[in-house]
Amino acid sequence: MTRFRLDRRAPSAPVARLVDRYWVASWDLAGRAPYVQRVLPHPVVNVVFTEGRAGVYGPATGVTQRRLEGVGWALGVMFRPAGFRPLLGRPLNSIVDGALPWSEIFGGGPPDHSDPEPLIAWVDGLLAARLPQARHPAEDTADIVERLADDPAVVSVSALAEREGVGVRLLQRRFADHVGLAPKTVIRRYRLYEAAERARTGERPDWGRLAAELGYSDQSHLTREFTSVIGVPPGRYAARSPRTPAG
Repeated sequence: MTRFRLDRRAPSAPVARLVDRYWVASWDLAGRAPYVQRVLPHPVVNVVFTEGRAGVYGPATGVTQRRLEGVGWALGVMFRPAGFRPLLGRPLNSIVDGALPWSEIFGGGPPDHSDPEPLIAWVDGLLAARLPQARHPAEDTADIVERLADDPAVVSVSALAEREGVGVRLLQRRFADHVGLAPKTVIRRYRLYEAAERARTGERPDWGRLAAELGYSDQSHLTREFTSVIGVPPGRYAARSPRTPAG
């Protein structure tokens, strides 16, 4: 049974320097019980608009939940990893698992729209006007994170540092400042997504072999970390509906 709809919109070309996507969640639960939506934690900042309100949500270290009831919608701006750092003006690790009011970063308040589509255009224009003129160092870190996300073979910080031609300590400092999370945490996060995606295929993975492939010491290590971040053990996750969105 479909309880909500999730659509994506691409940012304009200039804003894509910092923003991965806009997402719009809409639901109609009139006459039905509220629904709790579980959201897998990507190492990114989301700015979320609901009717009349807006907030900035830092990178999360675990699954978050959103309670949906009645009829409504939410618009999200999902930044690239490290993409919010030029706008925040201070290290991203200062807002991990935290939330800030819209006004603290952008001043004033967003326009009150009953439809998310014109709001997307307004936000895109506002972000375009606030882009740094010169390339920000965080944009280089964003590129590193996106490369490691696309390469399941990267399972250690030392391997990532060697591939990128930087020292381990420098990499750790850049991740803390620009991403908000340690490089080891980010690597593990994307490898857990890989495990979750395997589970979503409907085929029962060989968890022991997958643990070794993704850089875990054994199956129990993968199970513990999967449960800690995703919120349920791998086997239970595989048996559930494969529609838990990542955001």
